[in-house]
Amino acid sequence: MPVRSPAARRGLRPLAAALALATVSAWAQDAAAPPAAPASSPPAAVRNSLLDAPLFYQLLIGEIEAREGQPGAAYQVILDAARRSRDETLFRRAVEIALQARAGEEALTATRAWRSALPTSQEALRTELQILSAMNRLDQAAEPLRALLLLATPAERSGLIAAVPRFLQRPADPAHSARLVEEVLKPYLEQPAHRVAAQVAIGRSWAAAGDGERALGLAQQAHAADPAAEPPVLLALELLPTRSEAEPIVREYVARPDAEPALMLLYARALMTLQRYPDALHQLETVTRRKPELAPPYLTLGALYLDLKQPAQGEAALQRYLALTEGAADTKADDSASTGDDDASTPTQGRVQAWLMLAASADQRGDYAAAERWLAKIDDPQRALEVQARRASMLARQGRIDEARKLLQAAPERSPQDARAKLDAEAAILREAQRWQDAYDVMAKALKTSPDDPELLYEQSMMADKLGRADEMERLLRRVIELKPDNAHAYNALGYSLADRGERLGEARDLIARALELAPNDPFITDSLGWVEFRLGNRAKALELLQRAYASRPDAEIAAHLGEVLWAEGRQDEARRVWAEARGRDARNEVLVETLKRLKVRL
Repeated sequence: MPVRSPAARRGLRPLAAALALATVSAWAQDAAAPPAAPASSPPAAVRNSLLDAPLFYQLLIGEIEAREGQPGAAYQVILDAARRSRDETLFRRAVEIALQARAGEEALTATRAWRSALPTSQEALRTELQILSAMNRLDQAAEPLRALLLLATPAERSGLIAAVPRFLQRPADPAHSARLVEEVLKPYLEQPAHRVAAQVAIGRSWAAAGDGERALGLAQQAHAADPAAEPPVLLALELLPTRSEAEPIVREYVARPDAEPALMLLYARALMTLQRYPDALHQLETVTRRKPELAPPYLTLGALYLDLKQPAQGEAALQRYLALTEGAADTKADDSASTGDDDASTPTQGRVQAWLMLAASADQRGDYAAAERWLAKIDDPQRALEVQARRASMLARQGRIDEARKLLQAAPERSPQDARAKLDAEAAILREAQRWQDAYDVMAKALKTSPDDPELLYEQSMMADKLGRADEMERLLRRVIELKPDNAHAYNALGYSLADRGERLGEARDLIARALELAPNDPFITDSLGWVEFRLGNRAKALELLQRAYASRPDAEIAAHLGEVLWAEGRQDEARRVWAEARGRDARNEVLVETLKRLKVRL
């Protein structure tokens, strides 16, 4: 940081001096203020400020230098004052000035001076660790980590051990970071009071380094040591998407009568992410039975029921959520944990989410008056576009497509994301109305702005398919795969399209198998694989796959395929039952309607 002569030698500008004086005065008040005491306690003794005239003048000079863009001079003056006064506020300010000037070495020097002056300051140690992590100097982090843990009281230490991985966030070499955590925490593995916390912290570090096997072993050890402990379960939930062997830890914990509802909700959300919807429903229903007064599970449960085309159950759950949150003061953590949605982060937003879902359900049922009543409750500028999109959907369902489009097009845009959301909503309305060319044109307009957007290209490919442009669909999907090689839906869509047309079935199976590798539990991809096996003549394998997909997700399109295989196997009664169930959920499903028509089946 460049250093210039102190501002005092140049004369003080009145405004800069006033601003600096305000800062110094605030510091003086903080330094003089006694710790807060309970209301019933007698008045605390008056403590005189540490601020004498020379220190006041020194701080004034330092703050003026900082405000006039001279961080080097400001840093030196404030750090000198901090050393003289041994005051944490001033050490903190010196570090802040150095960090604002992107002077890592000076910030590190200030934290070490802070530690030297105040050896028991945990804040100084935490600050040093944060700076070392930011500078990728993990080789110097072991000593302050150990010192920080030793300073903690026995009651604090387990929580601090659990936080150790966070002190080393985003290291350049995650494996090095994991080895460091393991080295520092090794002594605590031998201490029963801290063993579980140490195992979980080390496991979390190895998980971040990509060593899921080692992380899983540590989670299993920690769970075995204390089956009621929550941290091993949280680690297992983190590992679950890639390590199915972690699930027994979670299952054993949630089966306990004293299981924490928040962890049961996290498990349900993980199951939903894995598209294991029946298991997720079971977890959510279990939570609502155990804790019927707890609101958040009902919001997630309602959303899941609606997604599974069970509107009566979904609306009942959402109504229960609204009743429980009526007049709620602040359930921010509960709402965000239940939905996994940043927008549902306060009671108000949770209720807005419920109103939107109830409006959507009423819209699907054709009860437009009820849908509008729910929408009328929402007075949130952040959700205005969603409300207009829902109103446009209602108009479209009444055949007023052009009005719906105009309503969307007239909606104000506060960001480029809003413009994109409007086009998405307009295309969705046109798709539902089966106006494929118009939907294609809307997507084409969006692609002019973002020609390499994988999501837009995917949607355009779906419209090309509906228009019978198989070659264009394939070209677009291969472009999606080129831009995003881990896009399971693109592989699946291309493979399914080939299978449905009875073309290049071997290649179709390879594409769908690759999609299933990328999304192992996706019931729609499992359905595609079952369909291609049916096309290849492997009916037994097709039936096994389709039954598995339908059990996970009783969707009308999966039901159409499963019913057709059963029909081909001569099991007509079973096929009719599956089709009837599906029609009860989604009578307008295109694949189901086409299947029944083609096979000349009347239900």
